Amino acid sequence: MQDVLKAWEGMGYYARARNLHKASQLIVNEMNGIIPENYSDFIKLPGAGDYISAAVLSLAFDKPYAVVDGNVKRVISRLLRIYAPVSSSSSRKIFHEKADLLLDRSKPGAFNQAMMELGALICRPKNPDCNACPVASFCLAFKTNDQAKFPVTIRARETPEYHISVAVIFKNERVLITRRKSDGLLGGLWEFPGGRRQEGEPADIACIRNIKEKVNLNIDNLDFITHVNHAYSHFKIQVDVFQCRFKSGRVALKGPVDYRWIFLAELENFPFHAAHHKFIPMLNDSHEDRQI
Repeated sequence: MQDVLKAWEGMGYYARARNLHKASQLIVNEMNGIIPENYSDFIKLPGAGDYISAAVLSLAFDKPYAVVDGNVKRVISRLLRIYAPVSSSSSRKIFHEKADLLLDRSKPGAFNQAMMELGALICRPKNPDCNACPVASFCLAFKTNDQAKFPVTIRARETPEYHISVAVIFKNERVLITRRKSDGLLGGLWEFPGGRRQEGEPADIACIRNIKEKVNLNIDNLDFITHVNHAYSHFKIQVDVFQCRFKSGRVALKGPVDYRWIFLAELENFPFHAAHHKFIPMLNDSHEDRQI
């Protein structure tokens, strides 16, 4: 699994990599290496929801299942002037039913690809190129000149932002890295230990506290390295990165599931998430300059 995460590193959506790995093992070990061609069996594979199942079965096996992604919803909402919000779970059935009615069952794979490309390249979220649209003559929103009203969306909540303190802990010439649990956000990836700051808590104090809480170590000689901003799909983080020295204690994990003391040169052998890659290139120079 670590090899898969390393190959996937930097692309995000790591649950997809984990599910792809699990599904591949299941197909090889229990299905004689044969990918199921029927919907009821395929959707049981790890990570295979409605979208993935319809996409794979229609594109690979030409099965008559309509693919419904954000691009397809936008096309359908304008084509039929659908006021149901595209982002609402209550509207899911509406768009799936309409997509199924429109589907060309003689060439479902080609049709699904065409719908997705139409939404991505022509029926864009802003400034749709209606003059170049091959289905403009059938589009109700185009006929009433209110394309801008569609798709209807629900205003998104304000994106939460968290402040994180992270420690690059040196013990002689090695640094401590920890591995996240296999499921959940960034599951299975490695990182430098740390955690969220409490309201009003200075970044360096938060760093010391989190290291004690998460890995049971005492640290000193904190030296600020850099500040990193990073955005995920549903939240943002601001990360203060400190270089410090191991003082005392034995590693006892509370949250992470594994750890290593490694040389800086070995970092490239482990899969890290993108926020860490923003400061990892600084560590060699930082260590040499500070000579901890």
